[in-house]
Amino acid sequence: MAQKIKGKKNRPRFYVFRSHKHIYAQIIDDIENRTLITSSSISPELREQIKSCSNCDAAEIIGRDIAIKSIKQGIYKVVFDRGGRMYHGRVKALANAAREAGINF
Repeated sequence: MAQKIKGKKNRPRFYVFRSHKHIYAQIIDDIENRTLITSSSISPELREQIKSCSNCDAAEIIGRDIAIKSIKQGIYKVVFDRGGRMYHGRVKALANAAREAGINF
């Protein structure tokens, strides 16, 4: 059985969920059980940038967007939770884009 990933006070959890059509990313404070920041391929402000929601290009846009939002709130270090998915394809593209934008995990 896999061990559950939990964020800490100074390192919230960066959770990625991938469906067949969309990709979602959240920064979650596990201590207070609340979502701090969210970004997804269905966000109205990102829909015009995304041509197809189910490819690596959309995942990169979401990764950059959530990294920019988290840096604005002063979050630079996170614990990465890929939700049991392999570190491959869209999950990898999102993670690499977030790293390039300044998030450490």
